[in-house]
Amino acid sequence: MSETTTAEDRSAVLLGFKEGDLIQEFGYDEDVDFALREDIEDLTGEELLDEDAQEVADAVLFWWRAGDGDLVDALVDSLTTLDDGGVVWVLTPKAGRDGYVSPADLQEAAPTAGLRVTTTEAACPEWAATRLVGTRF
Repeated sequence: MSETTTAEDRSAVLLGFKEGDLIQEFGYDEDVDFALREDIEDLTGEELLDEDAQEVADAVLFWWRAGDGDLVDALVDSLTTLDDGGVVWVLTPKAGRDGYVSPADLQEAAPTAGLRVTTTEAACPEWAATRLVGTRF
């Protein structure tokens, strides 16, 4: 297996990020995937914005675990500085890992927060990434 990673192989590309994107991160803790965070920062050329940032973000990277609280409230809060047309990537621990969140929980919470689930990707070894976008009326 080659040690060279092409742009197409990068997790940040898989998630749709590009150079110049501002990504706001929620739910940061010691268990996040640091390689994914670094990949996103390398690709975008920007540091991840923390939860308190007031800049308009192109996307949200949301680490969520069972027991973190009310998912609907957290999703609504994450939309405060999200640009129109921006996406929310919710990263949850994969099945069998501490903090696992059922996909059904995301499916249920998203519409209440004004979002809909579009796809799920395996962006990193321990976390599943679910893409949420605004609903259209």
